[in-house]
Amino acid sequence: MRVVLQRSLQAKVEVDGEITGQIEKGFVLLVGITHEDTKEDVRYVAEKVANLRLFEDEEGKMNHSIFEVGGSILSISQFTLYGDTRKGRRPSFSEAAKPDIAKPLWEFFNEELRRLQLHVETGVFGAMMKVSLTNDGPVTLIVESK
Repeated sequence: MRVVLQRSLQAKVEVDGEITGQIEKGFVLLVGITHEDTKEDVRYVAEKVANLRLFEDEEGKMNHSIFEVGGSILSISQFTLYGDTRKGRRPSFSEAAKPDIAKPLWEFFNEELRRLQLHVETGVFGAMMKVSLTNDGPVTLIVESK
């Protein structure tokens, strides 16, 4: 499992001109699932994301978690995170899990974040989405289960 995490001041995702998810301060998560991912991988990444200290304290140091600042999550499934560009000019997506595996794991990931008491908004699995955000910092990390 691979997640690109962006700390944001605001973000939204639209499908066919309709907003499907919108947050203020928090994290935008681009979520990639591969064939070998399990619920254990999902739980690990959810816990990691929830507990990362990426928000500044009074001294400007990243000492606060998303819980401490009352932030939210915008979770977007993104199979292209497993695109392999080593050969040719067109990426191979053979490492990305097929939808029948990826969708339930992405939904489970969102459920795990909610179980951890985070407010989670989402995109739409498999849809063409327009994502806009104001990256804060900028702070962008890659969180992986393997």
